[in-house]
Amino acid sequence: MTIKITEENSGRRLDKFLTDSGLLKISRSQIQKLIKQGLITINKVLVSSHYPLKPGDAINIAKNLASDKKSIDKKKFAAAPNHKIKIIYETDEFLIINKPAGLAVHGQTNYTLADWLLEKYPNIKKIGDDPERPGIVHRLDKDVSGLMVIAKTQATFNNLKRQFQDRTIKKEYTALVYGKIMKDSAIINFPIKRAREGYKMAAMPATIKGEPAEAGRTAETEFKVIKRLINYTLLKIKIKTGRTHQIRVHLNAYDHPIMGDNIYSTAKTRIQNKKLNLGRIFLIADRLSFIDLTGVKQDYKIGLTDELKNILKIVK
Repeated sequence: MTIKITEENSGRRLDKFLTDSGLLKISRSQIQKLIKQGLITINKVLVSSHYPLKPGDAINIAKNLASDKKSIDKKKFAAAPNHKIKIIYETDEFLIINKPAGLAVHGQTNYTLADWLLEKYPNIKKIGDDPERPGIVHRLDKDVSGLMVIAKTQATFNNLKRQFQDRTIKKEYTALVYGKIMKDSAIINFPIKRAREGYKMAAMPATIKGEPAEAGRTAETEFKVIKRLINYTLLKIKIKTGRTHQIRVHLNAYDHPIMGDNIYSTAKTRIQNKKLNLGRIFLIADRLSFIDLTGVKQDYKIGLTDELKNILKIVK
């Protein structure tokens, strides 16, 4: 399927144009995924979702993404779920899960946490602000594992959303980074904004010529050293803001990329990632605490996965 761009539609972003057109009948985040996979191109060339359309451009859409609703139903293209989602705790109000690495939270054409929630808890489709994110108040990157809280009622969703907005929910992570960090603890506060590539974020300088930088959103990541190895450092991390890819962006900007991360990395660490063949990012959300509707503090902890424990035995 090919769509020719006229003067009238020029200047619009590729992903927004396709979303507004309704041709594919899927969400903007799903369209962005298809663009990234090369199933939607411009003039048969791979571009980013942010590509500004020009008169005469041809949007090329793969055959199996035609306008027939059945052919674009994401369930039809869903990979068989092979990620086990562990339920840590459950009430009538909320669900605490341990999301495995390799499973996206929502917005992709393959199987996601949102799909699992709709299958296991059909009534949850009415909970939240967006049907694409049923009951989902926060997220973890696809290749990151750990604790998530899912709202099962709208009252709980609103309560959790308010706590996230007020930054009163406590989240802690454990990460293994490249290089030996000599400081016992530090706060990284580089502002973050979307990079030119579109699919990733970038850390910006906090000041320019001694003046506060205007570009980027404020972000704060605090770390404490758990253990120093010869070539790596194990960290405990707390975040005061929840920007996209925040921990990964900040640690890379701090010159200590997270092991297993091939996006926020250096050429040297990408080579090492390939050698170690971890297949995920060494980052786990291992503690989560919040206040429930009755005013009781809920506090949950998990340990490292066996996979990550084995890596600690290998690295030096």
